[in-house]
This record gives sequence, structure tokens and C-alpha cells, in this order.
Amino acid sequence: MENIEQDIKKVLFSEQQIAERCETLGKEITEDYAKTGRAPLVVALLRGSVPFLAELIKHIHLDIQYDFMDVTSYEGTESIGDIKIIKDLDTSVKDLDILLVEDIVDTGKTIQSVNELMLHKGAASVKVVTLLDKPSRRVVDVKPEYVGFEVENEFVVGFGMDFNQHFRCLPYVGVLKDECYQ
Repeated sequence: MENIEQDIKKVLFSEQQIAERCETLGKEITEDYAKTGRAPLVVALLRGSVPFLAELIKHIHLDIQYDFMDVTSYEGTESIGDIKIIKDLDTSVKDLDILLVEDIVDTGKTIQSVNELMLHKGAASVKVVTLLDKPSRRVVDVKPEYVGFEVENEFVVGFGMDFNQHFRCLPYVGVLKDECYQ
């Protein structure tokens, strides 16, 4: 069994920092949706968002439901821009407020495509909460309503984010050493 932490250049956000930020985000989301009198359907984008979802929903004090979509736009370290739906929602979104949960918003193409799909299916509204936002890589005009942390253009892993399905289980967000993916 290898020690995957040896491949981490630096830790960007600790487990505690992530938990604290999720608590703050949860309060903001609770307050915003409480004003509307409607709880959102929380839609987590698999697989990377699962640890973030699990931590975040502890702090959303509304009677939310959640569902999952599996979409992909990555091959290796690069977003290929072609969105593929691997698993669609089990729940109808018609007339519902949707809160998309994402691990990282990078180019913005995935979130833009899923947002458009939700609206096309009849969602009343769509908002995005992301653990990480990487605006320097944005190629479409997308701005998440709720952001955990903004990051520079570094290859991040951990807390659900992976490189070729590895490193997801790290309890923090770190930067992968260059030699691991070059």
C-alpha cells in the first residue's frame, strides 16, 4: 500500500477549514432559500462532489431532498468540453428550485450545460454551490452563487477530487506534484 500523500505538493485547505467553510455556506444557503419559502432540490454532480455534499448538507437547515447526476467532461487533467450524461436524475425537476453541488468550477462548461439542462426540464431556478472556484480557467460566463474557496490554476485533488480516480479519499484539498501527471 503506497502512501498517496507523498504525491501532494502542498495542502491548500485542511479538513477543518473545509468544515468551517461548509458551515458558513450552509447558513447562507439556509437564509437565502428560507426567504423564498421553498427548499431546493440539491443535485450533486458525481463523483467529486460527494464529500462536499455530505459536509454541506449537515449545515443546511431546510427540509431538502437530494439527488445525483453523473456527468463528465474530463480526460486526464484537461476538460474536453464535451459533456456526457452518464446518470441522469431520478427526480423530476419541474417547478423546483435546484441547487447544483459541484466540487470545482473550472472552465464552467459542465455547470453551464447542466444549468441549461435543468431549465430545459422545467426547473423554476438553478443556483450553484461549489467547493472550489477556478475563475482563471473560465471559458464561459458562469459565476457560482456560493463558493467555498477560490483557487489558482493548479491541479487540485482530495476531498472528492481526483486524478484518474486516485486521491479522492484525502480529507483535505491539496495540489498534486507536477511529476504525477506530466
